[in-house]
Amino acid sequence: MYFARPLRSLRFQLSHRSFHTTTKMPANAKPKFSHLPLSTSGPIECAVSGTVLLNTPYFNRGSAHSAEERREFNLTGLLPSSIQSLEQQVERAYEQYSSRHDDLAKNTFLTSVKEQNLVLYFRLLQDHMKEMFSIVYTPTEGDAIQNFSRLFRRPEGCFLNINDIDRISHDLAQWGKPEDIDYIVVTDGEEILGIGDQGTGGILISVAKLALTTLCAGIHPDRTLPVILDCGTDNEKLLNDELYLGLRQKRERGEKYDKLVDEFVKSARKLFPRAYIHFEDFGLTNARRILDHYRPEIPCFNDDVQGTGCVTLAAIMAGLHVTKQKLQDTKMIIFGAGTAGVGIADQVRDAIATEKGISKEDAAKQIWLIDKPGLLTTKTDLDHGQQTYAKDASEWDGKKRSLLSVIKEVHPNVLIGTSTVPKSFTEEIIKEMAKHTERPVILPLSNPTRLHEAVPEDILKWTNGRALVATGSPFDPVKGPWGADGAEVQIDVAECNNSVVFPGIGLGAVLSRASKVTDKMLVAAVRGVADLSPALKDDTAPLLPGVEDVRAVSVRVAREVILAAVDDGVATEKDIPTDKDSLDEWIREQMWDPVYRPLKRVEPTGASRAAKAELKVVGSLEKVEDKAARE
Repeated sequence: MYFARPLRSLRFQLSHRSFHTTTKMPANAKPKFSHLPLSTSGPIECAVSGTVLLNTPYFNRGSAHSAEERREFNLTGLLPSSIQSLEQQVERAYEQYSSRHDDLAKNTFLTSVKEQNLVLYFRLLQDHMKEMFSIVYTPTEGDAIQNFSRLFRRPEGCFLNINDIDRISHDLAQWGKPEDIDYIVVTDGEEILGIGDQGTGGILISVAKLALTTLCAGIHPDRTLPVILDCGTDNEKLLNDELYLGLRQKRERGEKYDKLVDEFVKSARKLFPRAYIHFEDFGLTNARRILDHYRPEIPCFNDDVQGTGCVTLAAIMAGLHVTKQKLQDTKMIIFGAGTAGVGIADQVRDAIATEKGISKEDAAKQIWLIDKPGLLTTKTDLDHGQQTYAKDASEWDGKKRSLLSVIKEVHPNVLIGTSTVPKSFTEEIIKEMAKHTERPVILPLSNPTRLHEAVPEDILKWTNGRALVATGSPFDPVKGPWGADGAEVQIDVAECNNSVVFPGIGLGAVLSRASKVTDKMLVAAVRGVADLSPALKDDTAPLLPGVEDVRAVSVRVAREVILAAVDDGVATEKDIPTDKDSLDEWIREQMWDPVYRPLKRVEPTGASRAAKAELKVVGSLEKVEDKAARE
């Protein structure tokens, strides 16, 4: 999740920044876009005081409240006397974090920090990104999800029940007014982080993804909503666990399931019409069809289908640039034709079609999918997403359809692994790839590490350092005698981490208030990442920028997404800047940053819901029944 050789220019931006300012201004000057509703400049209005303030995570700053704030907001007597800086608080929190005995305990500690002080939580993560990314996301978040019912202390997010479909609109309505929510992550918990059906514990993947959108792209954390659609579970261990907190029934499918999803989408769109909906970790049979059904109508995204495809395409484009090949000439084999594999195929197909000016059907002819039956053909039992890539069975009569045989027949220059079959990219297969292309792009992406199709060290050894490699998990740099005259060189291996793409796409869609997420917007996001590849300047560097540089990457991705949305006519926000420098400033001004901004006392009467500490506080609105009657 991080690389040994960061982009220096991006690193400079990260270590010498406040993200919402790019140049020094006179003391009394306001940033150009400080008038925007999501502006992060200036003081924060606050209409609460005392214990209510300290119990509000987006107001509370604990020992860092100034003497003036303590008096103004009636905090004297509630805090120790010493006034400390955010940096001192981070130091203390890091010591506490380090004292936890294992990764799951560290994950639980960080959750506790988030529930108390959002700025401290995100600043701690930001300052220790390399170390903590795997704690708040995969693989440790997977452990937290598996243990959800045993570690449960307090709920976070919206729990919607398939046996109470009639209450979905009611339950969602309690989370705010139409303008309160920008970003929703929803899951049904069926296919979580490679660990399968986790039932209602899947709420934590929605929570974790939203934390990444804030950490990586500055989505305002008090304007997000995690949702779980509890449809039951087919996980027998959970069904037999007396502490399991979800519906104790087999997972519902078919018409009733579709009604649940549809009622959620329609209710969310009606109640929060400006919100972007992110589908996460739905099962193989549902992920693509749900996305395909709603994508033409609403601003939505599926990270497993589109995010994985986007970041992989960015790695491929960077690799092709290094080798001076063109995407339009690519021949690609994908080993593993599930949700991720087909999602990657779709993104590459769409990009080839755009670049060559051909149909998607013709572009699909340059992609071969291989799964358990071998090469997918017109005689294979296929799902809807796979059918586009099925090869004419008659053309393969009498030919073997194994991975090695297809490589020998097709001569691809790109090989992708999403099979979860460990060591399936054998020495013979890798050497066969290298026979037909000088610098093959080889991406073993299966997670976790033990399921990788091959490790970078072997791939580079078998190709004499010629292969361009990116993986689905972090690996150490590889050294070998592949320099001039056999000199030893170090090759840094990129990780195809969705977090360098999906937060920026979401940020661009939210800020432009896109009515849809179009193909052009996704291709623009891919180019935004690929253009920042460290390998473009040094072919021993990673193919992709690392997550430690992701805030700067997200600005670039958001910019390209917004420009594409404007060009496609789906951006509904007014007065979006047209030149790139102004647009970057416009984006940064609206990115939430973990810094303590001054609190400005305002009277409750006429104050915003944010000022009254009501955002994401269910019960802070008028009775939902009264609201429905009034409307």
